[in-house]
Amino acid sequence: MSTATTPAPAAVSTAPEHGRTRLLRWWPAAVLALLIVAPWSALPLPGLLDGPVGSPGSLQLLATCLLFGALATGYDLLLGRTGLLSFGHALYFAAGSYATNMFLLEAGLPFAAAAVLGVCFGAALALVLGSVSLRVTGIGFSMVTLAFAQAGSILVSRDPGGFTGGEEGRAAPAELLPSWLVGIDHTANLYWIALAYLVLTLAVVHRAVRSPTGRVWEGIKENERRVEVLGLKPYGFKLTAFVLAGALAAVGGLVHLLLTGGSTPQTTTSDFTLSLLVMVVLGGTGTRWGPMVGGILYTWADHRLGDLAGSGAVADLPAVLRVPLSQPLFLLGVLFVAVVHLLPGGLARLPSRLRRKSEENR
Repeated sequence: MSTATTPAPAAVSTAPEHGRTRLLRWWPAAVLALLIVAPWSALPLPGLLDGPVGSPGSLQLLATCLLFGALATGYDLLLGRTGLLSFGHALYFAAGSYATNMFLLEAGLPFAAAAVLGVCFGAALALVLGSVSLRVTGIGFSMVTLAFAQAGSILVSRDPGGFTGGEEGRAAPAELLPSWLVGIDHTANLYWIALAYLVLTLAVVHRAVRSPTGRVWEGIKENERRVEVLGLKPYGFKLTAFVLAGALAAVGGLVHLLLTGGSTPQTTTSDFTLSLLVMVVLGGTGTRWGPMVGGILYTWADHRLGDLAGSGAVADLPAVLRVPLSQPLFLLGVLFVAVVHLLPGGLARLPSRLRRKSEENR
């Protein structure tokens, strides 16, 4: 009798675990559903957003966060998946924005054609520059990508032929854009475009990482020489990752053009790429959701801490506190150092660390 009743407790104990696993499997779909319906929400989030979730200002901030969450996810194809530290990723983001803008303004093409050609230009630029940059490895590769990025930034600021607008940037021609993408009344449409870009990037990266090519990327990151010994040529696989990441960045440049209403030279600088690096490290390199979380959190903090730094509450503080707290970059730096020190591996490792700690305390 006793042996017959022994399996029962085991069956009962595994049921909650099975249910918890199913819930964890479906949480991305639940979050996506909430994000889709966000423009219809009047829920206020004091401290997180200035107004209700569905207000134009809040949707603009949320769309920007989603955009950079996707951009950081694409950049992690290089840093976290293949082990390539590129300092020139901003160049392909800017290429998608500026090329689309120029096809609209100079060639007078319809928006759809200009958008496709702009993304293709960014991907082609990644192919050309990547084929050169990847001839060297390690720090040499990083320096070559930095040199290309600096050259691109200088080219944009010098405004050759009046195509880039120099330091002022260049506004997108509202009359050449679809009417449903122009104006504050259509902010929700831009938000959904940013959300679609995030979903596309996550899907592409997930599919690529799980493919045979993705497994080679993992081998290259761990030991490139061992991949060569197996008879594979790392150069072609690294170039594939470089072009794919560059193409995703170019799509992000197109979305940024629509969100901001123009192309700005700030997106061509190496500082922009360094921000992407911070986002990825903050969230967790080489993880599925980490770069996205890092990009969203960093972008939100960049906007909200800027408001905090200029608030009256900070202005009334003593000088010893007011001076550092009035600098948003100081606040972001403190946040970054705290996360790196307290959470090795980034925010993506936090659930597993908490789970391990709870198991130890049982």
